[in-house]
Amino acid sequence: MITKILVVDDDPPVREALGQTLELADFDPILTGSYIEAKDHLSPDFAGIVLSDIRMPGKDGFALLEYAQKVDADLPVVLLTGEGDIPMAVRGMSAG
Repeated sequence: MITKILVVDDDPPVREALGQTLELADFDPILTGSYIEAKDHLSPDFAGIVLSDIRMPGKDGFALLEYAQKVDADLPVVLLTGEGDIPMAVRGMSAG
């Protein structure tokens, strides 16, 4: 069973809330606030899931998805946003 979840969100209260919720559900969250921080945790050996906000300063969640797919094409990545629209959803689905 996968228990490690890399959480990527630039909003500290949201990031902390996600982390606490995941801990309560017996997951092991790794909390990061940006693409730069998150990419340092990704490797072909990373045995977990990436849970990332889409809209972040600098490189966004789509950039992280692209990077994660290059590191490990089978790595599960979930993108979330509070400000989504249909074109964004289509882009996410098209990117895998």
